[in-house]
Amino acid sequence: METPNHNTDIIFDEDLYTIEWSDIENAEMDYENYLNDIENFFRQDFENDVLEEDIF
Repeated sequence: METPNHNTDIIFDEDLYTIEWSDIENAEMDYENYLNDIENFFRQDFENDVLEEDIF
């Protein structure tokens, strides 16, 4: 799909999007928060399903 108003004059700043291996290697994961987010997602999804079934 083509974008009719595409501006080809934009200069891509590669440094802005470059990630160094050391950035990834030294990152500390917040597993507790990550697991809470997953649990909340599934809880909300389950609650929404239950509510939809009640409507029908």
